[in-house]
Amino acid sequence: MGEKSEQKKQFIIETARRIFLEKGYKDVTMKDVVEACAISRGGLYLYFNSVEELFLAVMSAEEAETDDVFTGALKEDATAADVLLIFLKEQKKEILRCRDNLSMAMYEYYFANPVIGAKNPMRGKFRKAVRALTQLIHTGIANGEFYDVDAAMAANNIMFVLEGLRICAYTMGVTESMVDEELLLLVSGIVAE
Repeated sequence: MGEKSEQKKQFIIETARRIFLEKGYKDVTMKDVVEACAISRGGLYLYFNSVEELFLAVMSAEEAETDDVFTGALKEDATAADVLLIFLKEQKKEILRCRDNLSMAMYEYYFANPVIGAKNPMRGKFRKAVRALTQLIHTGIANGEFYDVDAAMAANNIMFVLEGLRICAYTMGVTESMVDEELLLLVSGIVAE
């Protein structure tokens, strides 16, 4: 794919992201994307065959961007505790700005298209985060920064609490202090004083 073609594809993905933010997943049509991008139907289908394919491309771009932001926030000499706190700070921002991210569209997508097993990208993302947190906790234990806990169990617990907070942010609303209390509880069970 040429540079101009790649730029067009990125433009479509960025435009579609705004549409998914506004409408969720289930209410978006290819016509919405055609109109928002001011391109022909054929021009869109040159890059994406369906709303689902486009949504998965948007999710992939979103994940890459999130990884870049997190990695960029780390100092070279960051401790395991520093890394954990930066991770939780980024998660807190995402939870509190739930209306400005794709979580609702993602939930709608998975409710409409249940994907079982290893092919579920949401499960893959969750497991990837658990593996990274498990390794981080092992490192923190070895460095004496963290209590000697079951690292895999603690990582799973962190991810389940974060996912629960995300869902609560949409369904009931959460305040910054509510999120802070939950994150403090997580940290106090891991980080040695």
